[in-house]
Amino acid sequence: MSQKNHEGKKSARERLQEQREKEKARARRGRQAIVAGAVVAVLAVAGGIAVWASSSGKPAANDNEVAVPKQASGGDRPAVPVGSADAPATLTVWEDFRCPACQQFETGFRPVIHELEDSGRLKSEYHLVTIIDGNAGGQGSRNAANAALCAQDAGKFRAYHDLLYSHQPPEPQDKFGDKKYLLQLAGKVKGLVTPAFTKCVNDGTYDRFVKKSNDAFATSGYRGTPTVLLNGKDLSKEKGGQFGPADLKKMVLDANKAKQPGNKQPGKKSATPHTGASPQDKHPGTPQDKHPGTPQDKHPGRNAAPQGELTGRSGAPAS
Repeated sequence: MSQKNHEGKKSARERLQEQREKEKARARRGRQAIVAGAVVAVLAVAGGIAVWASSSGKPAANDNEVAVPKQASGGDRPAVPVGSADAPATLTVWEDFRCPACQQFETGFRPVIHELEDSGRLKSEYHLVTIIDGNAGGQGSRNAANAALCAQDAGKFRAYHDLLYSHQPPEPQDKFGDKKYLLQLAGKVKGLVTPAFTKCVNDGTYDRFVKKSNDAFATSGYRGTPTVLLNGKDLSKEKGGQFGPADLKKMVLDANKAKQPGNKQPGKKSATPHTGASPQDKHPGTPQDKHPGTPQDKHPGRNAAPQGELTGRSGAPAS
């Protein structure tokens, strides 16, 4: 074969490879555009984040072997409480700090949730899970959850929790796996970074607590994150899935009728950190921030919906 023919075939192969790469890039952009037009707060993807990998690893440790953060509950379903313990309504949230849909939910519903918590009408219980670590690899879900539990010891769970979602990296990037980065972010919450907090983060003090919470999720029957319930009622199934912050507020106020609100939480709003985030960080406007083009077999069936609404979950666990 002549050198010229050899170079011609090589060039053809290169052109074919370039064309394939362009087609892949075009497909990724298409998926991203769909997600960019979706809701700011959505539970539709909950069924699409497969839980098949979430129950891997060693069996959960016994209760007496699991360190429990201050004021958190251990037991079979470990949780962190936020708000007044005697509030008439309870919001139960299962979420993963690496989960884009959880970030969308937090961005859209956070103002109403904070208002209701601060007024003593609502208490929230956060169950932290590590689905993305199991599906995509890495340790960011676990490390971020542990760091948030360390913040609970310092009485700053909500502020740090919100900060993590405001700075959530694109899903394929396991940036939260870097404990130095988690400590760097903690510096944005006044008074959080102390020797005790730093040691807690670096030592993974609450890793077993996180694993036990994740194991509880894997056997709960819930299909993905975020899973959000008000007084035990799955909000993704309310109003045909078209459920927004105003609907949540109405349901909570209805639950409070003829009942005395719990103790108000003075000063809670001031605990919310100045994140130094750009508008894109607070309200991610890029497809990469909302859903960075991960494989469809991990997140099938995402549905678009009007802004600020929860839609019914779709998709099924990956096989």
